[in-house]
Amino acid sequence: MKRTPLYAPVAAFLTILLLAACGGAAEPVAATGSGAGEPGPGQSAVVDEKSVPNVVGIAVNSPDHKTLVAAVLHVKYQDVLANAGPFTVYAPTDAAFAALPAGTLDELLKPENKEKLQDILEYHVAVGVFQPDKMTNGRKLNMANLKDTKFTVGEDGSVMVNDAKVLGTAPASNGLVVVIDKVLLPPTE
Repeated sequence: MKRTPLYAPVAAFLTILLLAACGGAAEPVAATGSGAGEPGPGQSAVVDEKSVPNVVGIAVNSPDHKTLVAAVLHVKYQDVLANAGPFTVYAPTDAAFAALPAGTLDELLKPENKEKLQDILEYHVAVGVFQPDKMTNGRKLNMANLKDTKFTVGEDGSVMVNDAKVLGTAPASNGLVVVIDKVLLPPTE
């Protein structure tokens, strides 16, 4: 005689009990993507007006970081940067992007240059929280694109990341936004 394992009837009973408690079988959830096979919005679409914003929320709400936000959206990094982290995002101002040579930003936003823009944006992100006032002169920090930045601390306490001056910081729920006055360009191989 074949014996039925004890867990099978218990599992069936719990399933029936759960369905009854929830009011029957679950309805299928409609896809929210913009086209067939596309996922719906990710972590960046979560609305939470009570908590400290994440690094994406800080940039989106900043009047001085519209270009950075546009670049992040262009390469679809908003959900990655909205995740738990922690991240330190070195955020160039709109003025920093405007100081790039004429046509540079337009060139980077072309579809064929997406990987180059991704590399530049990843060079602005470190995994972990790195307070500028805790950095030491000459310290190197490996960024998300696996290339190093170098810190310089002036006698007056000013901090530079490569050749970009740190203007301020904003704590985020998933890390830290460090506002800088220049766009960091990764070293070429």
